[in-house]
Amino acid sequence: MIYSKNKDLRIAMLSVHSSPIGPLGTRDTGGMSVCMREVARELGRGGHKVDIYTRRRDPALQERIRLYENVRLIQLSAGHETGMDKLEVYDHLDDFFRAMEKFVRRHTLCYDLIHSHYWLSGRVGGWAQEQWKVPHLITFHTLGAVKNATEGVESEPEVRVNTERELAQRCERILTNTEREKEQVIRYYSSPPEAIGVVPCGVDQDLFSPMDARLARRQVGLDPNGTYLLYVGRFAPSKGLDRLLKAMPLLKHPKGIRLLVIGGDGNGASSFRDMTGICRKLGIEEVISFLGCIEHESLPAYYSAADLLVVPSRYESFGIVALEALACGTPVVATRVGAMEKIIREGETGHVVTDDPPASLAQGIENLLPLSASVSPRSLHMSVARFDWPIVAEEMLKEYFGVLDEL
Repeated sequence: MIYSKNKDLRIAMLSVHSSPIGPLGTRDTGGMSVCMREVARELGRGGHKVDIYTRRRDPALQERIRLYENVRLIQLSAGHETGMDKLEVYDHLDDFFRAMEKFVRRHTLCYDLIHSHYWLSGRVGGWAQEQWKVPHLITFHTLGAVKNATEGVESEPEVRVNTERELAQRCERILTNTEREKEQVIRYYSSPPEAIGVVPCGVDQDLFSPMDARLARRQVGLDPNGTYLLYVGRFAPSKGLDRLLKAMPLLKHPKGIRLLVIGGDGNGASSFRDMTGICRKLGIEEVISFLGCIEHESLPAYYSAADLLVVPSRYESFGIVALEALACGTPVVATRVGAMEKIIREGETGHVVTDDPPASLAQGIENLLPLSASVSPRSLHMSVARFDWPIVAEEMLKEYFGVLDEL
């Protein structure tokens, strides 16, 4: 069947373990949620109908929530309705699938395709593929095999690696965020290259745009004359916050530079205690501010207030925070992960460190700080114009129609 590019698609997106409206920077909510939500929003604006299925985490939440035009969030009960570890969620995937099937039958729904996000959703998407007889696409976002091969990153269970390997062979299409990730899928899971498409993450260039730095600092309560580094992300080992903390004492003038840390699961989380423990050991508590989770819509002021964003990750599938910072006119120092070498123009909009962190992070920060005072925020914003969400959504649609045309 040849699908007309003018046809409005009906898409089932699956994100079992992570809600697209969850608090960003917490354990299971990050760039994946932003990417899924924003692509769905753009697809909805284009007339396509998108249902995002996720696990209910609060019994008080409605089953159906209208997120955007033509986009609904469907929250289904599977397991206890609180936060659950990912492997706990795995034990309830069959419950989730039954609840989804019941919802689909009750409302007489049918879809043109299924797009699963992450391996847990992929398992459910595989069952739905068999039941509904429609194509199944998957975006892994991170790969268990790569995590296990990367030193210092949390280890992933065999069930995840085996499930990803099976999905990589059975899905009609694997969508990666970068060419690097495509090569990793081929290397670790023996997927044929022709079965893999590359669609980057994006950035909302209306929301993330440069603000006057002094105005931004007043808005978020910072010294207008201070020097600020910014970290935005989860506290998982793969994100490398510990590397950045260890880089702080290596700066030439560490007491004149403050690090703002956005994200984490709250002061009671073990990951927070680990990070504050590192700060105490290094004697840098007075120059680190843990700000907790910040609403996505409030992040532009923090990006604009900072002199630099630092991405110290050990592993990223993409690295969406770098896009957001650059769109706000803030240079980026990053490790060589995800799409950093595609996003950053070396020496112009930021610096990608290639040597052993944290020393190389400290050196990169020292070298790049003068750039923050001289570079045009507008030029940084324009450097990531090709990652605007409407452009990304159009690339996603090409992949969708390409799969449907092969039926």
